[in-house]
Amino acid sequence: MDFGAEVTLRVVHDSDLPVFFRLMNDPESARMAAFTAKDPTDRDAFDAHWKRVRASDAVNRTILADGDVVGSAAVYGAPGEREVTYWIDRAYWGRGIATAALRALLVAVPERPLYARAAADNVASRRVLEKCGFHVTAHARGFANARGTEIDEIVLSLRS
Repeated sequence: MDFGAEVTLRVVHDSDLPVFFRLMNDPESARMAAFTAKDPTDRDAFDAHWKRVRASDAVNRTILADGDVVGSAAVYGAPGEREVTYWIDRAYWGRGIATAALRALLVAVPERPLYARAAADNVASRRVLEKCGFHVTAHARGFANARGTEIDEIVLSLRS
């Protein structure tokens, strides 16, 4: 559902990182995402991660809704195995922002195939990915740090 927010992507600025850190430490968001950092409260690890990510060939973008920083989106990994990921501020869930941001990211990164992973019970994320053309191609299990246990996950791909 689109509530009319203007959604844009831009290069990540240093000033975005404190917002990303806050978003990743929202317990409900982390539980939904499931596959998070081992200790999302470790700011040094967070900063080291972002330093590595920003120096890599990953495509990292800040998601803006009506000019406000509301999340991040990225494409990362080796050619032929690249994955998409995104994180939206929980206050903005259900407004079509994740779908709009992912669509914009897919235009910016035209290479295919692309892959995505989501907790099998994360229906909202699966729906976003499917609206953007991804299809479930596999089922797996993985350790979800945010839940402290192994859970089912889905693997999706976008071929064209």
